[in-house]
Amino acid sequence: MPPLVDHHCHGVLRSDPDDALFASFLTESDAPAAPGTSFFDTQLGFAVRRWCPPLLGLEAHCPPERYLARRHEVGAREANQLLLSASGITAFLVDTGLPGDLTSPAELAELSGATAREIVRLELLAETIAAEATPDPDQFLVALADAVGAAARTAAGFKSVAGYRHGLDLAPEPPGPAELRAATAAWLAAGAGRLTDPVLLRHLLWSAAATGLPLQLHTGFGDPDLRLHRCDPLLLTDFIRAVRPTGCRLVLLHGYPYHRGAGYLAQVYPHVYADVGLSLSHTGARAGAVLAEFLELAPFGKLLFSTDAYGLAELYVVGARLYQDALDRLLNGWTASGSWSAEDAGRVARLVSAENAERLY
Repeated sequence: MPPLVDHHCHGVLRSDPDDALFASFLTESDAPAAPGTSFFDTQLGFAVRRWCPPLLGLEAHCPPERYLARRHEVGAREANQLLLSASGITAFLVDTGLPGDLTSPAELAELSGATAREIVRLELLAETIAAEATPDPDQFLVALADAVGAAARTAAGFKSVAGYRHGLDLAPEPPGPAELRAATAAWLAAGAGRLTDPVLLRHLLWSAAATGLPLQLHTGFGDPDLRLHRCDPLLLTDFIRAVRPTGCRLVLLHGYPYHRGAGYLAQVYPHVYADVGLSLSHTGARAGAVLAEFLELAPFGKLLFSTDAYGLAELYVVGARLYQDALDRLLNGWTASGSWSAEDAGRVARLVSAENAERLY
């Protein structure tokens, strides 16, 4: 299999998580597992037990307790190094917008032996500027514009979680000056907390679009903070059309269970790309079926590999292995049936695994 560029991921925990914290990274839920079970009893949990124990000297599918005991014995730093270096990922594009004691892009690169660049999360950038600025809306908007411009000089791209904060059913056009100033003044006067105002979210999207860097958009499933029906990427259709003249390239992250819609949008709009990350990790042994659905309509030059790994180095391994195994099985089947040539299969594997991301970012 070709090398991998993970175009959407996060840092890993610097410290060794206890067993409960470790298991919490195996789900999007914020509630405990069903009585008598743990979140190892999921497709993602089974995938961790399949792929990760051999990297720490244990047999595949060993009990969770044994794996966690071995991980504690090895220690956080060595476990992170062993797992990350075994993932096959040669470059990471790291969304630095999540809280917690997580490694920076530079630390991730050091642990893995790969390269790493930053993806700047727009909502956190705005909240950080607001916390440091005077409560004057005009000064805030100037400071925000300066911060977006400064970030664009070093970052690989931007990301928005507007789907979490409001939903993707936003008005497609950029807000007018009066509308923007009023929304900004109201947000600052209320204490500039978690940014959920749809006017400000639209402003962030259009500010990023003006930089010329790729803009990643969360779509599809996530934790209970979102409303899934409002994260369907098809809700972005009017925004996709409106932003096209700017030349901004949009990357629709995750997508599941709306990933077929993301593939359609990538087919019909030249500036739209789709991403397989997170969907494959959480579908585990069914990852091949989901990847096949991504490949139904999405042009092969518009689909990108990622893990969306967060917190645990295991999630990089699982994201990479599930993707590679699913892709290998699909391509072998299509070449064996005569539907694809072996040469074309190899070329598509290289495109999705790394070359599309290298070209886009």
